[in-house]
Amino acid sequence: MRLCVFTLLNALIYTGAQAKYKDMHIAGCFDTKQGEDMYGLEGDEMGHADFSKREFVMTLPDFADPFSYAEETFDTVKNIQQVCKDNIHAYMRIYKFPTEATAPPENSIYPKDDVIPGVKNILICYVTGFYPPALRVKWTRNNEDVTEGTTLSQFRPNEDKTFTIFSTLSFTPEQGDIYTCTVEHQALPQPQTKMWDADDEITVRSIGPSVFCGVGLTVGLLGVAVGTFFFVKINNCN
Repeated sequence: MRLCVFTLLNALIYTGAQAKYKDMHIAGCFDTKQGEDMYGLEGDEMGHADFSKREFVMTLPDFADPFSYAEETFDTVKNIQQVCKDNIHAYMRIYKFPTEATAPPENSIYPKDDVIPGVKNILICYVTGFYPPALRVKWTRNNEDVTEGTTLSQFRPNEDKTFTIFSTLSFTPEQGDIYTCTVEHQALPQPQTKMWDADDEITVRSIGPSVFCGVGLTVGLLGVAVGTFFFVKINNCN
């Protein structure tokens, strides 16, 4: 599998506001499967091409100012993909299938919100520092594969030419549950798995207030004891 990536990075300067912003367009293609095309601003994704639906999808959050790309954007993306694939085939002929550079990913797993048993939450698997942008993310709950309620973001480019991706899992935490996020990538000698134990999060939250109350009570009793000691000593002196 060979990857050809074009990255266009423009700095737009608005003289009236005296501000400088980075407008980014990244297009990537493979010789054996569908590629990706994403537009972003200041490192955040604004929209990407959905080749299965054959349309350009805006991904700005609800609170952002309304913005949309031209209707012909998806047609432009298709043309870029074709040029990218043509270049891949040309490079493969010229360089005689050179060895592709790789970088292994690092992943971590954490909940979006504070963990409360029985209350819906989201687990986030954060994967970064990998190249090329092709990998597989798998979730399990108590050693059983989970696919329902999972999402996978678009690849996000890093400044060092590696990539970042997020996978999420909607879940309801219960005591005894153990979740894992496993990443498979060609730069890894074996799949990389990170585990999240619901009991650890729930226990920390439940014992936290008790610990603070216990410490506060101990300090309070110590203060009373010290005060009583000095009071007795003063009376003895008198």
